[in-house]
Amino acid sequence: MKHGFLVLAVVASALSYAARAGAAPDMQALADKSGCFSCHGMQAKVVGPGFAEVAAKYKGDAEAAGRLATKIREGGKGVWGRIPMPPHGNLGEDDARKLAEWVLSLG
Repeated sequence: MKHGFLVLAVVASALSYAARAGAAPDMQALADKSGCFSCHGMQAKVVGPGFAEVAAKYKGDAEAAGRLATKIREGGKGVWGRIPMPPHGNLGEDDARKLAEWVLSLG
């Protein structure tokens, strides 16, 4: 019986990993389509901070995803320097939230 439970646990873990891994290419494609990579790198600053830098800054902040989603849609300035982030109002609220959650998951 223990062997069967172990097999189920391993399969469940693999499926969970596959589901998370499958989300990353989708979010990278959405970020690319939305122009995010014009100003942000995955790790390092381009014009704006790298996504890993953003994730590190807001690690443990339960409210960060909502604030970042709003900033994605409305733009922002002053947090990361003098160059403002332009608004992406054409991006829906749901997609902005998914992008924010994805960026925060990178830390």
